Amino acid sequence: MTLIPALLVTVGATALAVAGMLLIRRHSPRGGWFSDGDRAAGVFGVLATGFAITVGFVVFLAFESFDLTRAGAETEAVVVAQQMETAALLPGPTTPALQGALVCYARHVVGQEWPALRSGGTAPDVSPWGAALFRGLRDVEATTPLHSAALQQWLAQTADRERGRQDRLHAAEGVIPTPLWIVLLVGAGLIVAFMLFFADPGERAAIQGLQIGSVVALLCLTLSVIGFLDRPLAAGSGGLTPRAMERALAIMTEELRISGDRVPPPCDEAGRPRPA
Repeated sequence: MTLIPALLVTVGATALAVAGMLLIRRHSPRGGWFSDGDRAAGVFGVLATGFAITVGFVVFLAFESFDLTRAGAETEAVVVAQQMETAALLPGPTTPALQGALVCYARHVVGQEWPALRSGGTAPDVSPWGAALFRGLRDVEATTPLHSAALQQWLAQTADRERGRQDRLHAAEGVIPTPLWIVLLVGAGLIVAFMLFFADPGERAAIQGLQIGSVVALLCLTLSVIGFLDRPLAAGSGGLTPRAMERALAIMTEELRISGDRVPPPCDEAGRPRPA
């Protein structure tokens, strides 16, 4: 969930909870609904502790997925830039085709895959330009020790690039299963419902509103943070961006300019193949 919607939901839920508390206290007995406040506080403590443990586990799971996605995107971008240099050491006829496909690979990630993922869509497990790189490598004939070393390096970098890509894509659909979301929402609802039974007309209205308002606001913000971490590629403040691949693309373009190579990429600026 992005920042503005999360704040709006938090404010709305908090206001609704405070209004509910003030309404219920008008019809509540003096001293609240619990005849034994200490016993009720103990039950509430157990309920809140169980919810806190669950939230801690989920936040850890979601943050680990978020960090893995970020690291995968950066690794993929770095390796793509490195492969541009490795391609220059392969036999001459294959170098332009591989370098052009690498540029298109980076453009496709930035211009096609990332927007699709941010809007809730999916990206193919294998990039079409990754397949083009594989096809272009089949005709490579290593005739010198330099070519053999470059080919081995290329294959190792390809494995690293594909691993980084999978790490980037694995969290696109979220890693927190639906049953766990149900547990979180039911737990939050139970805490709010339990709080309402502490309504006491003998207590000042402002204090009662502050009590339930602070609890509901914290619950909403916590669930919003979990939702944000579960969707690291979603649009909005704090979401991951293709900055690493954009930087890699700029580096590759500059390297080609400095080296004097004129590689016409077989794609447009968004990574779509050019008409034959």
